[in-house]
Amino acid sequence: MKKILIFLHVFVGIGALFGGSGAILNPVDPMGITVDVLKNSPFSSFLIPGIILLVAIGFGNIFAAVVLYYEYKYSLYISHLMGLVLVGWIVVQCIMMRNINILHVLYFIIGGIEMLLSLRLMKKRNIY
Repeated sequence: MKKILIFLHVFVGIGALFGGSGAILNPVDPMGITVDVLKNSPFSSFLIPGIILLVAIGFGNIFAAVVLYYEYKYSLYISHLMGLVLVGWIVVQCIMMRNINILHVLYFIIGGIEMLLSLRLMKKRNIY
């Protein structure tokens, strides 16, 4: 379970690093997505969402993978938190964009799996 959890954090983290960087470098039209999808959000460009994606989701998930690998004291709590952050990010994104696509569903499920696996490992180790 730990290896799967680490893989999921790395997978999400790398994707978010690329997505966040793309939004920061081209905040008006990142990866072919127009700012029209932001019309129901408080943002006029993808700069702030890109920074949040890069830092919170990207670096956060990479950090979770590293602390899990080295088995730091609070690594499973951090892992669980990052799953929750990912699920929250997806829900807020869907609400603001008023759209749900297959990637939203996929990453929502991955966030849920991160939370479930971290809880299972906590239970297995009697640390919750």
